[in-house]
Amino acid sequence: MPEQMSRVQTANLADVLDRVLDKGLVIVGDIKINLVDVELLTIKIRLLVASVDKAKSIGIDWWEHDPFISSGKKKAQLAAENGEEAEGT
Repeated sequence: MPEQMSRVQTANLADVLDRVLDKGLVIVGDIKINLVDVELLTIKIRLLVASVDKAKSIGIDWWEHDPFISSGKKKAQLAAENGEEAEGT
């Protein structure tokens, strides 16, 4: 019986994860710390959980332009462009 329960839970978890990635899930929260009506600290938390395809469809693609995340192909392109500019000057 426990084996059957495990399969059901796994299937349900997979379904939930598939739905979340397909539709997207947004969690928003603000944390403020005040002392005698003086704001000392504000932390704004924004979390989006979605598939890459869903994120692109809503206009989020920051990872494609981040030099620390994008592939070395863009770095090689930039190096080639910079080499051509240096030769041309």
